[in-house]
Amino acid sequence: MHNLSRRRVLSLGAALGLVSATSATNAWAWSPTGSVAGTGTGTDPEYVWDDEVDQLVASLIDNRQVPAVNTAMASWVNNNDPLPSGLPADLTAYLQRVNKLPSWADPAKLARAADFNRRKDTYLFLLYGLGSGIMSTVIPREARSVYWSAGGANMQDRAAKTFTFGYDLAQLKGFEPTGQFVVTANKTRVVHAAVRHLLPQSPHWTAVTDERIPISNADILVTFHSLGTFVRRKLLDWKVPFSAEDQDAFLHSWQVALHLLGVRDEYIPKSWAYAEAQSGQVLTPILTPTTEGIELAEDLLGLTAQVDLGVTRGFLNEFVRYVLSDEIGDWLGLKRDYASAALIRTAWPAFILFREGLSPVAPGAFYVFDQFVRALAMLFLNKGASGTTSPIVIPTGNRAAS
Repeated sequence: MHNLSRRRVLSLGAALGLVSATSATNAWAWSPTGSVAGTGTGTDPEYVWDDEVDQLVASLIDNRQVPAVNTAMASWVNNNDPLPSGLPADLTAYLQRVNKLPSWADPAKLARAADFNRRKDTYLFLLYGLGSGIMSTVIPREARSVYWSAGGANMQDRAAKTFTFGYDLAQLKGFEPTGQFVVTANKTRVVHAAVRHLLPQSPHWTAVTDERIPISNADILVTFHSLGTFVRRKLLDWKVPFSAEDQDAFLHSWQVALHLLGVRDEYIPKSWAYAEAQSGQVLTPILTPTTEGIELAEDLLGLTAQVDLGVTRGFLNEFVRYVLSDEIGDWLGLKRDYASAALIRTAWPAFILFREGLSPVAPGAFYVFDQFVRALAMLFLNKGASGTTSPIVIPTGNRAAS
């Protein structure tokens, strides 16, 4: 049975382009020598949360201060905006310490990463939206935490917030004073603290989870690998031109993002080789369907009915299968459309070659693909509106039972 499980993990890892997938193990075995810190305690990140902000936000919720804090934080958008007045003194003091880039952040790499994101946004929209977004629904802890938190009841709104997080990360000046990502990350960090306080009070979540407290450092690392590590590998698999310098810059933007989200530096991979090794341990072996995840996937894919993507639902299902694997498509019950599958397998590689100037011949389906990706991006950019501000607010409750 162990060998069958290992083969399943390796085949799924290969399908996802995560080349160093290993079989699941209960022990944390990734060495901190592969981290940006270069050293560490070796403590399993599954039991590391964000203690200081967790205590602050739990107090805000218990003392019914969240509505006032949300009102005060609404005007706090750009990285160089002053901290809003009207916040509790201890929250202000905390934000003053963390609302800045780490000392090891490299502005040149961050600028290069933003330029890369701009140049390759066609593929990034698709891979983040249909790849990482749907992959999150087969990450059991993430799917259950999302479903039973307040945001799970409105997936279009949640998708807009999640996508805008990536949108701010990818902006040309996202990490600079006039950008917004540092503020976005800190707001998200505060929201995570609220969810860690609220979800353990949900009998629906506690009935299905194997965690005592959600969104540990390990959980955030899993999410990173479903985003950054997965996307980088897919771009390479698709033979999208991706220089070593661009790859390094792309990783650096995620390293800084992880730091800003409260992940300890000893867990943040310092290279893609170490990132893939970590991903092989913490992401690929845990992928599996759940009742909550199947419903979330259908909600996300059903959002497209509200926006004309210029394609059928069968085409959408097949693109998810193309990006993630037939195994995940089967888990989620995505109905087959073999004509669309054949079109995607033959025309998508030709679409990439033409877009990258590597072929003078545009595939017949060029317009279909181009409009599809553009419409998909706008769908997640805050319900089709311009994504200029992340609509991030602190929740005060969980999802009620349906």
